[in-house]
Amino acid sequence: MSPMDTALRETEEEIGLARRHVELLGALPPYRTGTGFEVVPVVGLVAPPFELALDDFEVAEAFEVPLSFLLDPDNHQRHSMEVRGSLREYYAMPYGGYFIWGATAGMIVSLQRFLNR
Repeated sequence: MSPMDTALRETEEEIGLARRHVELLGALPPYRTGTGFEVVPVVGLVAPPFELALDDFEVAEAFEVPLSFLLDPDNHQRHSMEVRGSLREYYAMPYGGYFIWGATAGMIVSLQRFLNR
């Protein structure tokens, strides 16, 4: 199964977004998480109207953020925390009452850098 197929399947399973609402644009280079997983970020456009059905075990909440906010390097903060005696650094993007961080923020930074090449 390709990363694109996997992304569409996971999107349907985790948030209930049907494939027909997603126009796939491509994939970014693999992203390695702080916990050692390798993820292939898949990028697509979503066409409204649509309804989401969140899997409560996988997703606590869904919210919208303007793409212009996410792609603005001024909104990419660097944070750090100690995990099992090691200092780990990560990106974060506070938005309203939300805190986008970790792998999600890292993949957004990767997208921003890819688009600005």
